[in-house]
Amino acid sequence: MSRPPRPPRPPHPQCLAASRRQFLLRQGGLLALSAAGLLAARPAHAAPLRILHVASYRMDWVWNKQQFDSFKEALGIADATFKVVELDAKHKEASKRAAAIKEALTLIEQWQPDLVYTNDDYAQSEVAVKFLNSDIPFVYSGVNKEHADYGFDKAKNITGVLEREHFLGTLALLRSVKPQSGKLKLAIVLDDDPTWVGVKARILKDLAKRDDIDSVQWLQPRTFDEYKAQVTALQGKVDALGTLGIFRFTKPGGGFADYEEVSRWTVDNSKLPDFSFWDTRVERGTLCSVTVSGIEQGRLAGKMARRILLDKVSPAAITPEPTAKGRPMISLARARKLGLTIDSGVLLGAEVLSRFVWEQ
Repeated sequence: MSRPPRPPRPPHPQCLAASRRQFLLRQGGLLALSAAGLLAARPAHAAPLRILHVASYRMDWVWNKQQFDSFKEALGIADATFKVVELDAKHKEASKRAAAIKEALTLIEQWQPDLVYTNDDYAQSEVAVKFLNSDIPFVYSGVNKEHADYGFDKAKNITGVLEREHFLGTLALLRSVKPQSGKLKLAIVLDDDPTWVGVKARILKDLAKRDDIDSVQWLQPRTFDEYKAQVTALQGKVDALGTLGIFRFTKPGGGFADYEEVSRWTVDNSKLPDFSFWDTRVERGTLCSVTVSGIEQGRLAGKMARRILLDKVSPAAITPEPTAKGRPMISLARARKLGLTIDSGVLLGAEVLSRFVWEQ
């Protein structure tokens, strides 16, 4: 009778260890080759990327700072070189604005940045439009006008982020903060900045969808004294005040009233619940807003710029779009001054500011 076959001998532990080492070496080599391939796929630059930021206003304004900081974070290029030009459209006299515009144009021509990041409308009308279809890509944010209004729809080198106000959301928040039956009578204040032309058109378009608005008075005072007189005359005649353009009210002796001064006068002298669309207004005493986020605006612009610079996507292939996310904000300090008691559920769903910015 034949002996049954002997089962195969298990490999010696040292052989197993050697095999495992060879396997890991092979895998490590493959991983190294894969990583090398990924690194090779990234474009190499002989020098750090040069990026010029042309800001319509001052960089110490939170709205600007949020956009630029978020842009750099989303861009994610650690060794990029940045230069900044502040056009300061709302505050400087015409000769100083012209000098800042010339500085930006000269930098673009001589420094030859790899990309120009422009925010808000003034930088588009004074700088970006002069470089339609140039070899330098432009990305914008905070733009109130339409993409085509600047001719950007016919340009191969420009895209960006549109700023669109959350008007209907803000009205809903206003009704939650101060519940009232019946149709609302509104007054909305604008200064002479052309930015507000597009904002007004969009508000009118939104109003056409509503049947709970009785009337809207559009006010455009030229001076701070006119603003004071018009707001004083509105007391008891409208249900709410929208403070949009409050930057270009002239004062006796020349110059514009600082918008914090305008806001503070409104807090001290108006009993009308007020609304706007930006967090800096709520910080300065406006009752409520579903805000346009400067952080989201800059972040989306930074992602677009990254696609252009690293992925080599043409700006014309990136569709301009607004940011969708709005942030409900309520000034509890203003509510107290107006004698309003706000439902706790409304407060829980919003960012609540208990003090005015000048009390911090």
